[in-house]
Amino acid sequence: MKVSKPNPEQQTMISNSVKNISQLKKSMSMGIGFDSWLRLILVWLVLITGASGLAWRLYQLQIGQEVKNGNGDIINLPKWAKQQQTSNFRPYIPRRSMVDSGGNVVGLDRVVYKVYIHPIIVKKDDDLQKEVSKTNENWQNLLADKLAPILTGTDKSEIIKLLDSRKTGVILAKNITEDQAKRIKRLRLDGVDFERRYARFYPQGELFADIIGYVDTDHKGQAGIESSQEKILERNLSDIKLKAMVTVSRDGQGAFIPNSLPEGVIKLDDLQLQLTLDLRLQRAVRDSLKSQIQKFKAKRGVTIVMDVHTGEIVALACEPTFNPNQYFRYTDYSLFKNWAVTDSYEPGSTFKPINVAIALDEGVIHANSRVLDAPSVHIDGWPISNASKRGLGWVSITRILEVSSNTGMIHTMQKVKREKYYQRLKALGLDQLMGVDMPAEATGYLKPKEIFNARQIEAAVSAFGQGISLTPLKLVQLHASLANGGTLVTPHVVKGLVNAQGELEWKPELKTKRLFKEKSALSVVRMMQSVVANGSGRAARTDGYHLGGKTGTAQKADGRGRYQVTAKITSFVSIFPSDKPKYVILTVVDEPKGGNTYGSTVAAPVVKEVIDALISIKGIPPSYPLK
Repeated sequence: MKVSKPNPEQQTMISNSVKNISQLKKSMSMGIGFDSWLRLILVWLVLITGASGLAWRLYQLQIGQEVKNGNGDIINLPKWAKQQQTSNFRPYIPRRSMVDSGGNVVGLDRVVYKVYIHPIIVKKDDDLQKEVSKTNENWQNLLADKLAPILTGTDKSEIIKLLDSRKTGVILAKNITEDQAKRIKRLRLDGVDFERRYARFYPQGELFADIIGYVDTDHKGQAGIESSQEKILERNLSDIKLKAMVTVSRDGQGAFIPNSLPEGVIKLDDLQLQLTLDLRLQRAVRDSLKSQIQKFKAKRGVTIVMDVHTGEIVALACEPTFNPNQYFRYTDYSLFKNWAVTDSYEPGSTFKPINVAIALDEGVIHANSRVLDAPSVHIDGWPISNASKRGLGWVSITRILEVSSNTGMIHTMQKVKREKYYQRLKALGLDQLMGVDMPAEATGYLKPKEIFNARQIEAAVSAFGQGISLTPLKLVQLHASLANGGTLVTPHVVKGLVNAQGELEWKPELKTKRLFKEKSALSVVRMMQSVVANGSGRAARTDGYHLGGKTGTAQKADGRGRYQVTAKITSFVSIFPSDKPKYVILTVVDEPKGGNTYGSTVAAPVVKEVIDALISIKGIPPSYPLK
């Protein structure tokens, strides 16, 4: 086959077509490369934009201060982050211990345990099941037999009842000791849990309850010194080496990181609150008072022993009382108050020595004066008679106190102008607080000046201790001023803060003031000494020792201005030893039952036993040799 050669026109067309195809290929090749680069640039732009956004967000979270949440609330991010990473931790800070004057502990914090038992688990314990199979006893009885000897004070039947009460989470005991907890752990029972905590403990039980009080489940003082001295006992931040509230770090699961807790967070001082009380004397006082209250079936009673020079209360007991370790068992809340401080009463004849001191001070009588002791007198139409219904005629002031003459005291105090007498009663502070360191102190009662000065009867009944009122501790304070030569001291039970060496590092500031002339005060003490030697205070006599005293038997007011025939309050106050006064002892017994119930028969024997204990415990030498 013969192929013809293209003509020039055809060759030109073919050449143009080849050029167009080459240009098209070149054009297509250039188009594909541009798209790829464009896509690459777009990807890098997206990545750079995202990274920039993340970087900005990190800046906000780590360095920035505030952002808005979904609700539009502004959140401080650094603070929020710190709260997530750390936590405030307040370590347990124990209350200060309390000790008596001899360093014996009367109140302290100790570790206790709350015990939970899960019957649904315990009854499946392997060892317990083996015993059940061996003895044919039910598991509750077997377990109760094991626990009852450990949980002293809890009856076996109570434990069985608890085990049957529910399947899990039964509180078996709330405040067991570490030793008891260890004994339960040794039983190796399944289904028993322990919650460790601190609780206040009073090793002397009810012995000091009237004074020290108790703390509640929140560790706050609710009565006595635990309440009134809360700030000292609870400690301040300044008592702690670092601070009470510290910040500790937490890990991702929220657990505390041990090494983040600063050292010495709860490094405390060794100071203890020391009281003026004497444990040995307190026990003797309470035993004697309690015995007398039971003997006469009395409503209540109190005995106080106070140092006349310092105002230190070395013993104070109220009966009935309570056990501060089990305060929650008592429904009679009146037991939680110290009525020597919180309740006032009409003192009766125990107030007569105070009135004699006033009369001596005013110069209307002297130590050898004689006054009329009549069987009875009429004042503003009111008949007033002696308890004996008899009178001795003109006798000495000393004899007036010895026989406790009401009419003789009326004649004595009538020598003092009524306005002046009221001023002197007011100066005693009967209606003012003494400033004692125990809670809920009450004032006594003195009628308004206008009423007292308007009628003779007011001064007349005040002369023998009725128509006025005071607390038992106030009466002790007044008699202490006689014993120490006329100075009014402040009664108190807090001695101060002592260190481990027994050295006082802080003590309270106490007020004193002059109340009587020294000569007047000492004259009354000598008269009171004769009351014990020759008068109504014979029941308190102690061979070899001089002591002063005064009985009191007063009818109780019914709150409506009348006196009850069957209800009376008996008392005896003593200054011991009277030749070198050191202590005032007062016993008050409220509403004793029986026919022979007077200050001399009910209260004086208690004071005698307390004096005997003082002689032995304090080593007080005799006033004169025994025959």
